[in-house]
Amino acid sequence: MSDNLTRQVEEIEALSSIYGDEWRTEDETHRSYSILIKEGPMSVTMYVKLPPDYPSESPPVFQLSAPELTHSTKQQINTELNNVYIDNIGETIIYSWVEKIREILQDACAKAKQAVKEKIVIQHEEEYCASALTNVDIPDITHGEPITDRKSVFQGHAIYVERVEQVKKALEVLCSNRKIANATHNIYAYRIFKPDTKSYIQDCEDDGETQAGGRLLHLLQILNVKNVLVVVSRWYGGVHLGPDRFRHINNAARQVLCDANFIKR
Repeated sequence: MSDNLTRQVEEIEALSSIYGDEWRTEDETHRSYSILIKEGPMSVTMYVKLPPDYPSESPPVFQLSAPELTHSTKQQINTELNNVYIDNIGETIIYSWVEKIREILQDACAKAKQAVKEKIVIQHEEEYCASALTNVDIPDITHGEPITDRKSVFQGHAIYVERVEQVKKALEVLCSNRKIANATHNIYAYRIFKPDTKSYIQDCEDDGETQAGGRLLHLLQILNVKNVLVVVSRWYGGVHLGPDRFRHINNAARQVLCDANFIKR
């Protein structure tokens, strides 16, 4: 017991010398101390109490105050401090504990900085994409005549496009119209011809009307139209139309493609 006390006194003197004002005596009678460990914006205050049989038989009792740290980081610190003790049973370990916490804080600071950098990069990319989309020129949109059947209404819209960016912008412009935005479905398909590769970029969207987008794209392929985005808006009238709805979607698309001079009547 006397040897433990001697080693504790020597350790406390060394810690006070190393850490200066960061090391504090909380209660000398009960052998309670604290140390503030700071790295960048992060900090941990570790409170330790030295039992009579430390360091020969048991570790110090510790508590952490670290409101800025996440729960997972606090758990990591607890685990690492226990591992340090297991690897150094019978040795004074408070200095090793302090430096282990400092190491974890340095790693957490580095990860936080990296996360901020990645967030900034993502924000810049989003701003660039938004700016690029804003600067995309969209030709006039041709709106077809509505087709009505049992209170359901179908209307086609056709736009000349040469790049996928124009497709996104055209859809944005269309949906800026509240009536179109509130349609039950806005089904679309597009085909863009790439002269350099002699190939097509094409895609479609059902928007909740199962298989409608694929059928619309198939129509564009059959008609062999290129550089076109065709959208068919459907406002559901409360009565199921069955397969007739696909016929109306195709007719609305054909009609607007004719009106926009993509195909001959």
